[in-house]
Amino acid sequence: MDIPSVTERRELECDVLVVGGGTAGTMAAITAAEHGASVLLLEKAHVRHSGALAMGMDGVNNAVIPGKATPEDYVAEITRANDGIVNQVTVHQTATRGFAMVKRLERYGVKFEKDEHGEYAVRRVHRSGSYVLPMPEGKDVKKVLYRVLRRRSIREKVRIENRVMPVRVLTSGGRAVGAVGFDTRSGEFVTVSAGAVILATGACGRLGLPASGYLYGTYENPTNAGDGYAMAYHAGAELSGIECFQINPLIKDYNGPACAYVANPFGGYQVNAGGERFVDCDYWSGQMMAEVKREIDSARGPIYLKLSHLPDETLTALEGILHTTERPTRGTFHSGRGHDYRTHDVEMHISEVGLCGGHSASGVWVDENARTTVPGLYAAGDLACVPHNYMIGAFVFGDLAGAHASANLGPGRGAGNAGDAGGAGALPEDQIRAAHELIYRPLRHPGGPPQPQVEYKLRRFVNDYVAPPKTAAKLGIAVETFTRMAGEIAGMGARTPHELMRCAEVTFIRDCAEMAARASLARTESRWGLYHDRADLPERDDAEWFFHLNLRRRDDGAMEFVKRPVAPYLVPVPEFTVPEPVPEPVVLATAPEPAAAVATAVASTGQGGRPRPRPVGRPPRILELLELAETGPDLAAIRPYLDDSDPKVRRAAVATLTEVVPAGVGGALAGALADGHGSVRHAAATALRELVEVLPATPELREELLPALDSPDAQVRAAVLDVLRALRLGASALYAAALDDGDHRVRLQAVRGLVAHDAAAEVARAAADASREVRVAAAHGLGTIGDPDSAGPLGGLVEDADPLVRAAALEALAGVGCPPPLDGVAVAALADPAWQVRTGAARGLAAAAGDAAAGPLIKALDDPHLDVRKAAVIALAGRAGTPEVAVALGRACEDSDADVRAYARRALADTAADTAATAAGSGG
Repeated sequence: MDIPSVTERRELECDVLVVGGGTAGTMAAITAAEHGASVLLLEKAHVRHSGALAMGMDGVNNAVIPGKATPEDYVAEITRANDGIVNQVTVHQTATRGFAMVKRLERYGVKFEKDEHGEYAVRRVHRSGSYVLPMPEGKDVKKVLYRVLRRRSIREKVRIENRVMPVRVLTSGGRAVGAVGFDTRSGEFVTVSAGAVILATGACGRLGLPASGYLYGTYENPTNAGDGYAMAYHAGAELSGIECFQINPLIKDYNGPACAYVANPFGGYQVNAGGERFVDCDYWSGQMMAEVKREIDSARGPIYLKLSHLPDETLTALEGILHTTERPTRGTFHSGRGHDYRTHDVEMHISEVGLCGGHSASGVWVDENARTTVPGLYAAGDLACVPHNYMIGAFVFGDLAGAHASANLGPGRGAGNAGDAGGAGALPEDQIRAAHELIYRPLRHPGGPPQPQVEYKLRRFVNDYVAPPKTAAKLGIAVETFTRMAGEIAGMGARTPHELMRCAEVTFIRDCAEMAARASLARTESRWGLYHDRADLPERDDAEWFFHLNLRRRDDGAMEFVKRPVAPYLVPVPEFTVPEPVPEPVVLATAPEPAAAVATAVASTGQGGRPRPRPVGRPPRILELLELAETGPDLAAIRPYLDDSDPKVRRAAVATLTEVVPAGVGGALAGALADGHGSVRHAAATALRELVEVLPATPELREELLPALDSPDAQVRAAVLDVLRALRLGASALYAAALDDGDHRVRLQAVRGLVAHDAAAEVARAAADASREVRVAAAHGLGTIGDPDSAGPLGGLVEDADPLVRAAALEALAGVGCPPPLDGVAVAALADPAWQVRTGAARGLAAAAGDAAAGPLIKALDDPHLDVRKAAVIALAGRAGTPEVAVALGRACEDSDADVRAYARRALADTAADTAATAAGSGG
């Protein structure tokens, strides 16, 4: 392609410019539009399937649901996870606004897991707090957000420009006034004039090199190359915690998380080669990752995600999450090695290093409204330095950024001025020319080193000299290397717009690598466990370094470091004492200015672009449907495709219904349940479950769904029961009748429906079901309902021939108070040959009255199976004030299993705190 003139450009105008169409960016655009601003959303891919949410999400890591957790507990936990270096006011925003965001996402159509009574099914994954909220249809999150963007009220305000990649934020008078970039398909030069700019470009996932050596085989979304970090830095904004890397556990030889947090609620856990749990840390942090790496490197390695002990139905459910929403290629990876969760546990390792505010603490410095230190510039999502903010935090800060930016536009912007370039002022041409050179210089020497080779070399140096354990000597080599490589990067060659995009990304990666090296060199201590492990300075130094370490670019181009004091805590955390704030931030010695890039004099090209491949063909009717979906069609417009003779077209029409959700969508999907082709029926069943939060719970919809209960397709019948239960449209008699269905999947949904109605007597009928899975569900259901009369049916289930049913029934005894004589049955079950039964017995005895259970539970602390010992410790926690129990728990603090040790310590600490509080109260 030819290099366009700097004046030959597409010029765009808006009130609020949002860069990045992922989690935070989409929410920022929606909120800004709702506040009346004209919004331009730039995405270098396509908003429909971009960002870290592109393949969906299997759950929320940080849901503060009332009754399950408190904002204060959450803020305290994140403070501990970040070794005290946290601006609590930002974390508090996520803690207090997260639940409202969950409800807002539900209104949009995002589905969160709920129990039979409609309560959020929050799970405890780590020992501290219950914050994980599963998302059964999480693969569709991005589709839901795109659907909201395409609503008429929003799309009138939001202009989406896909395949446009900004490379610099433009500033004038110290304020962000727009951006400059190019079209990654045509190569067209693009400038944007804006009243405010919101950066939501995600993490820097392509920093370190994966063990596989594959450039895009990263833990994070590989399209996230640190674009926003570099743009914020060159705009003059402060970045914070860049020395606090992101490192995660993942499947060895595979670029995806092991997902222990997904498997834990199902009964999976991390073990070493000896089968022992080893993580002592109570929360997700760099300290936890240090324990993981230490175990891998020790004689006890390698480490595994243990799943092979779980029953087949549990593993099938896990596969439904891990092999679809999380990583569709995961199942292929395991099968290629001849591995199956039923026979092989999953070997784990640690990921390459990256920068991420949302999963660590390395990002652009923001306040409680997502404002950076540059007026008019905002940052949200994984790019922003709001530690461990995750998905809900990204949505919260996207919302905050959109609201604040739309209310605080630059001169000449806002109502009556949108699109008025004259009122906004001219863009800085010197910055535009510099960006033009950055973008198009690879075209001047198309035969120069190709991007993959240069990027590999750059990231190899990150692994060799920046990844922990860090030392001053290695970091010094890194700084020198990254400075030198600025010249090599300037000499890269390209011929197409796509290659230009990749070359620009390498410049971002280099900027991030230099920032990471210099920041790691500046913080002369170790902190955050593995994230900033200085082997030459192994101790934490609170006296000198209980500060945020921020960096910024000075006007002369030099990198400058600032020690910002930690603001007084909103929520006191006993482990940390915040020093008295100093009057002004401390500016450290300026980092040496990088050497100028080596000029590579190559004549201008006039090169022609390579021929583009022809798109893969699709049936014309499906292409018509895809175009129609962009217009927000009503049901009448989609109906002809639902009636098409080709099942592929009908299935695509069902998918379109879930994207646009026209009036009458419930009835249309109910009708599709009777389709003659199984793939269409199953798509409709899945769609109904996906849309359950936005479907109207009306008698009309109930009548439209009921005929499908006579469908010959069991998957359809089960889905209808599930939807009727979720919408509160099914009567207990309907579910009771379904207990006689010939398919166990339908009977399982029947049990769930009966539990929702507290119909204990009908649930008890399922205790004699031929399916183990149904009998287990019946046992859990009886425990959930908690009717004392259920002791009789549970008494039958504890004698079941299947150990998993016995285990479930024994555990359910806790729900009915574990009355006599069943408490004696549970005590006897502590000697059962099956560890699952012994575990269930220990859990059930937690509710037994009196002290009769204490002795058997103390004895269970010596059980050979770690899960039995863990259950016994947790059951004894409520009796820790008894001397013999306290002694036993003290002994358990030395157990070989990390979970047993941790829960024993916690039980003793809680009892001591209660005793002290009681004594203080008596003294008063």
